[in-house]
Amino acid sequence: MHSVYPGNRVGHMHAIKLREPGGPDNLEWVEVPDPRPGPGEVLLDVAASAVNRADLLQRQGNYPPPPGASDILGLECSGTVAELGEGVQGWQVGDEVCALLAGGGYAERVVVPAGQLLPVPGEVDLITSAGLPEVACTVWSNVVMHANLAEGEVLLVHGGAGGIGTHAIQVGKALGATVAVTAGSADRLDRCRQLGADIAINYKEQDFVEVLRDETGGADVILDNMGAKYLDRNVSALETNGRLVIIGMQGGVKGELNIGKLMTKRASVAGTTLRARPVDDKARIVADVRERLWPLVAEGAVRPVIGQVVPMSEAGKAHQALEEGGVFGKVLLSVRG
Repeated sequence: MHSVYPGNRVGHMHAIKLREPGGPDNLEWVEVPDPRPGPGEVLLDVAASAVNRADLLQRQGNYPPPPGASDILGLECSGTVAELGEGVQGWQVGDEVCALLAGGGYAERVVVPAGQLLPVPGEVDLITSAGLPEVACTVWSNVVMHANLAEGEVLLVHGGAGGIGTHAIQVGKALGATVAVTAGSADRLDRCRQLGADIAINYKEQDFVEVLRDETGGADVILDNMGAKYLDRNVSALETNGRLVIIGMQGGVKGELNIGKLMTKRASVAGTTLRARPVDDKARIVADVRERLWPLVAEGAVRPVIGQVVPMSEAGKAHQALEEGGVFGKVLLSVRG
């Protein structure tokens, strides 16, 4: 099937559509109508998108898009501004940007609220920048804006080898924290160390609570993608006044919380999502990321970690790669293949 390349304003584009909930082979590259920008929105010619765990859940039928969002997968992208909706200021046609999306990224064009656009930072190339918005906004909003990670504190990152983890390691180090990570193999832990991780824990062979107790006494902030499975041990691993932030449920949705242990430590547990936040809330996060994190990316202190780049038309292969667990960092989907 031929591709309608960005810039050809023919009223249709190609996008990945889900034939029905299920496996990666249910993702199809098909022709769909062009999106049109409304007031306060911007139309992008997409250069690349990225695969996130939420995309896998949506493909399986377990994570429907929020009301009003595109049913096309894709929570972030990079591209070029093609058209400005009414009232948009601060951007021009032709600007190279990356964007946080509620959906729609697996496509040749996408509409996004102007407040969710970010300039491509520093020397990062346009394709690579597609792997930044979701991890940057997730890590920054949780670790910095919510948990207030401070210089000299200890940050524990579960899933250190993934997109979120590889970004969180670098943010933690840039902010002057001691960073501990969990991962499932010696190779992945070595690569986490190369990104700056101070303490590397093989969750298949070691108990992260014991390792942290021996190395630092505990964690001030924990960024957790597992949910129920790790809840009790995460609370055990917290220092006094520690903050546990749960951003994923790979280990289940229901766990038992020892409130006594939590109160003794004067600790807190929070659960957050990014996708379903109101547009104004996302714009606030994006603005803070642009002001405080983007300079760190521009100077190279925090850099995108890309494990694979796959043609967008072959998104099923990218989903399979992420599910198999061998990728270090992000998987990108390039429109130009």
